[in-house]
Amino acid sequence: MSSLLTPEDLYLFNQGTHYRLHDKLGAHVTERGTHFAVWAPNAQAISVIGDWNGWQAGASPLAPRASSGIWEGELPGVRHGERYKYAIQGHDGVVRDKADPFATRAEHPPETASVVWQARHTWRDEAWMATRRARIAHDAPVSIYEVHLGSWRREHNEVLGYRELGRQLGEHVRNLGFTHVELMPVMEHPFYGSWGYQVTGYFAATTRYGAPDDLMAMIDSLHQQGIGVIVDWVPAHFPTDAHGLGLFDGTHLFEHADPRRGFHPDWTSFIFNYARHEVRAFMISSAVSWLDRFHVDGLRVDGVASMLYRDYSRKDGEWVPNEDGSNHDRDAISFLQQLNRAVYAAHPDVQTIAEESTSWSGVTRPPEHGGLGFGYKWDLGWMHDTLTHCGREPIHRQYHHEELTFRAMYASSENYVMPLSHDEVVHGKRALLEKIPGDDWQKFATLRLIYGYQWMLPGKKLMFMGGELAVRREWNHDAALDWSLGAGPLHAGIGRWLGDLNGAYRAHRALHVGDCAPDGFRWIIADDRECGVLAFERYAAGAPSIVVLVNFTPVVREGYRVGVPVPAYWRELLNSDAAIYGGGGAGNRGGVGSEPTPAHGHDQSLVVTVPPLAIVVFEAK
Repeated sequence: MSSLLTPEDLYLFNQGTHYRLHDKLGAHVTERGTHFAVWAPNAQAISVIGDWNGWQAGASPLAPRASSGIWEGELPGVRHGERYKYAIQGHDGVVRDKADPFATRAEHPPETASVVWQARHTWRDEAWMATRRARIAHDAPVSIYEVHLGSWRREHNEVLGYRELGRQLGEHVRNLGFTHVELMPVMEHPFYGSWGYQVTGYFAATTRYGAPDDLMAMIDSLHQQGIGVIVDWVPAHFPTDAHGLGLFDGTHLFEHADPRRGFHPDWTSFIFNYARHEVRAFMISSAVSWLDRFHVDGLRVDGVASMLYRDYSRKDGEWVPNEDGSNHDRDAISFLQQLNRAVYAAHPDVQTIAEESTSWSGVTRPPEHGGLGFGYKWDLGWMHDTLTHCGREPIHRQYHHEELTFRAMYASSENYVMPLSHDEVVHGKRALLEKIPGDDWQKFATLRLIYGYQWMLPGKKLMFMGGELAVRREWNHDAALDWSLGAGPLHAGIGRWLGDLNGAYRAHRALHVGDCAPDGFRWIIADDRECGVLAFERYAAGAPSIVVLVNFTPVVREGYRVGVPVPAYWRELLNSDAAIYGGGGAGNRGGVGSEPTPAHGHDQSLVVTVPPLAIVVFEAK
């Protein structure tokens, strides 16, 4: 029998260290037909069912390969585009029709068959691939536009295909100055309302927007436009759909058998058994396949916090502690470390990004030093604290000043991405604009302030789609963004402000070189709670210093003195209250010269106007 699997493949798979199983398992077109291979060690019999055999179990049987747990066979005449499933007679004697865990394409939901697919896309992104490492490095300007493809833009309420999205999304993101896009999960998923976070096809691009080649063409197009692509990847859980991974061979093969470890109470989904070698190889191969096949530049790993703790979202008696009574999930921790080692060994020019919402120490520390090994971590604490603070009436903010200053205590403890993500604008949380109290003047001024504050603090930037439009309704995955808002002057001002923020962030080394270092930020004023003003410096070796003032009150602060590090003329680089952004036009007429009057630990100082609910940025010239 012809086989793609060597004895070494089988050994590495059973050891949990084969990271390119996508080249060996699943359906692969050959000269004679298609080679099928599937892992189901407890099955009694397996056959491939499909259009060519009338979906009759037993008509196209597979054979077990030694003691590896893999069943395989080459079926002559089965070609590219054929639909299929595996009919698996399980350990319990029940025959279950299962989609191929390694399929590269699936039927359009709600249909659930896998599709034999041989990608034919020819990549033309060599120039991007040669330079992408520097573009997502810790000292690079990294500004990410998070997007849900099905609701970003529609035509006649129909979703766009991958290729058209590549053209339109690329143009939009380029005009706004973002460096990368982050795609909410584009792996195949049965329920559209899960936004892709309930994955059944860990190797398959969702067919909702086209074929795998179409997604490749989209990413290729974005790369050629100078835009990187990060994809969300979900190793924390998987859905219970009958055609999926659950009870795959009549046993709890991919998931823990004990529901206290194998079932997620929040998402009513299964949890992977991270202790099983073959499951680790399956998951890591999924991650590597998106880097290999689709040229993605980063993986944002969803739900990391839920993986780290055995008692995550569980009450007493609903979880199993370690032998010493502790709650850390050591299997999941070891898996994440192995994942990051494998990803960076295979593709040292990409980054992994953890969505981790607790105070776990060392998320971005290398595994050899006890960390999890991620390249970046989302700073969800900053997002929560900032939105909470700006959601208060301005008169009350002085009593909660620590919501603004606390981040400095931990800002250099990890390599952070500062998100304003989709999670904050759904499920009754309201759109960002509508979280802010006051009339439209206050709402828009405060939104510009939030964005400016985000872009000026150390850390990479992430904004969910619609933030550039200042949408008024919370995100609805069944409808496109309200693009007509862009015609309104206040909404257009927000987009213009974001474009200028991205431009300054990319152009000025002081604003990005020290994003992940302790020496890129220094407080100047952190304790003026009465005026609601913060002042800080961003700096980098060999670059002009940047001084930032932020006013969280609706009161103009005229004659406000702030210490500066060098004697110079300080040009007003950015001012969120400028009329071109929809502001009132208060400011400093282009800049201010320093005076030899000591203030805030500096020998020089400026006397400036800080506009209301605004951020103003100065550069030493």
